[in-house]
Amino acid sequence: MLARLKEKKSPLTYMETHAGSGLYDLSGPESLKTGEAGHGILKYLQMDIPPVGHPYRTVLDQVRNKFGENFYPGSPVIARSLLGKDDNIHLMELHPAENKNLVRIMRGWGAHIHLRDGFEGVLGISPPNPRRGLVFIDPSYEVKTEYGDAAEFVKNLHKKWPEATIVLWYPLLAAGLHKGMGSALDDANLKNLTRHEVSFSTHKETHRILGSGAVIINTPFGTEQAISEVCAWIG
Repeated sequence: MLARLKEKKSPLTYMETHAGSGLYDLSGPESLKTGEAGHGILKYLQMDIPPVGHPYRTVLDQVRNKFGENFYPGSPVIARSLLGKDDNIHLMELHPAENKNLVRIMRGWGAHIHLRDGFEGVLGISPPNPRRGLVFIDPSYEVKTEYGDAAEFVKNLHKKWPEATIVLWYPLLAAGLHKGMGSALDDANLKNLTRHEVSFSTHKETHRILGSGAVIINTPFGTEQAISEVCAWIG
């Protein structure tokens, strides 16, 4: 979606509500504990997925060449790598240690990093200048109320910044808590809303996560086919 938005020459604003650290060592103890990378990105790279030339693959290759094959870019690094010097980036991260790492990783890249609640922070500076842009929402969903909070945030953000492309990621879990969030957004009758979900064929190996989903508002033109291709790769 960012690659599509960048096909136009005018600058844009990119925001994240839960930015994380920005860069991850897949050989580190936290990654090895879950084993998710082995069943996820590392597995697919061995299968040449995504293919060379895909924007996501280009960023992955750049990061692995610079930091080592065990390193993986978080969404802030992916976004910064795809955006230009005239684009604005605002990253919200409330966890002090994560925020400190994010500041270190993004140093020199011109990103605005905020130590504040992501939902409050993004709403507080919306609508930004430039108004063309994308907001990525990726909560931990470790607390049940985050599903309802995310839906409410999307509705409020769309009111304040109707031009924005809004991307809300969520996991498909056995408890099915994402269904209430989806229903709340459907009932809001937001214009230009689409939803995409994919179930993982290897879900037994990925612990609790049965699949992945995204609610998108104002999907950039031309990305529907690309989303379908991604779902086919990992389904």
